This record gives sequence, structure tokens and C-alpha cells, in this order.
Amino acid sequence: MLLLALDTATPAVTVALHDGDDVIASSSQVDARRHGELLLPAVDRVLAEAGLRLDAVTGIVAGTGPGPYTGLRVGLMTADTFGLALGVPVHGVCTLDGLAYAADLEGPFVVATDARRKEVYWARYADSRTRLTDPAVDRPADIAGQVAGLPAVGAGALLYPDTFPKAHEPEHVSAAALARLAAERLAAGEELPAPRPLYLRRPDAQVPKNYKVVTPK
Repeated sequence: MLLLALDTATPAVTVALHDGDDVIASSSQVDARRHGELLLPAVDRVLAEAGLRLDAVTGIVAGTGPGPYTGLRVGLMTADTFGLALGVPVHGVCTLDGLAYAADLEGPFVVATDARRKEVYWARYADSRTRLTDPAVDRPADIAGQVAGLPAVGAGALLYPDTFPKAHEPEHVSAAALARLAAERLAAGEELPAPRPLYLRRPDAQVPKNYKVVTPK
């Protein structure tokens, strides 16, 4: 097994290689505006660090969000392209699940990432491997009763201490955690879902209401 994992659902552009036993190379850079520019060089860097070629990869793992439309689609389209070119399976893993796995907490807790617009993407977990709720997007004040008293991880939790007073790192997801989680699930015989994006809301870019379509005469 050689899994190439990547995620662009948060400001982190993160890539890792997992050889079936553990992560052998990884890279993470935080830049919310340069996902497309940074991702492929990160893949090259990780492969070079491991001394391997892309054609050695036997599977792709892609973080499926939730996340902003522009950033998220960079990672998912890259993963699909690699899978098609190499003829290998592409597995989807919820980005929040990767953060929960990296947090390695035993009791109930919350993962919350920054959804902008004064909102968070979030979900509740029983432990680092078990999600209790579907990912959602909400204003922190609107979910205060649902998360009260629970530890929380992620950039969204750190941004809103009034709602998440027990917030701590990790702030962003790492592809290393995604790779470890995916490898663990695959080794257990679990079938991972296709990498379908969890946008949870419409993209920021909208066609103007008074837009006029010009047709050729």
C-alpha cells in the first residue's frame, strides 16, 4: 500500500504519503489564497522526500470538507485526476474526521473549522474515530447549547471562545492524519466513500440578478 493523501478544505494545503505502516513523508503550508499554486509542488516535494515516483502510488485519499468551494475543489479535482491517470482508487475522508483523529481525545468533543461569514463547519464526536452528527454549518451562537461544556478543536473553535471556551489545537487538518485514518479503515476492511465535496452551502460567487444574456443574431 502507498497512499497519497491531500486536503485543501481549510487554509492548510497539506499532503502526505503512507506506506501501509505509517506516514513516510508530509508537507503542510497555510495559505488560504494559494491552494492551486501550492498543491502540486507539495506533492512533488513529498514524493522527493520519500524517494518515490507518482506511479508508485496505489491509492489516493482526499479530504472532502466541508470547506469553501474554491479551495475544496482544488484538492478534489487533483485527487480525481491522479486517480484517473494512475488507474488507482480515490477515497474520500471528511476533513473534520481528520481533525478529530489528530486530536486523539477520548471523551465527547467538537470539531469546528472556520466557514467565514461568522459561521463554522462543525460536528460532534464520541471519540477520535467516531462522529456522532453529520457535518453542518452554523453561527457559533446558534449551536452554543449543543456544544456547551465540550472540548473543541479546529480554527473555528479557536475563533469563537465564547461558544468554545475549551478550544485548543490542532487548528487545521493534516494530510498525515487523513492518511493514517484512511489506512486504518482500509486495513479493517471498511469501504471508504467516493470523494464527493461537502460544500454545505452555495458558492460565494453568484450570477448578478440583472444579468442579461447576449445571444448572437
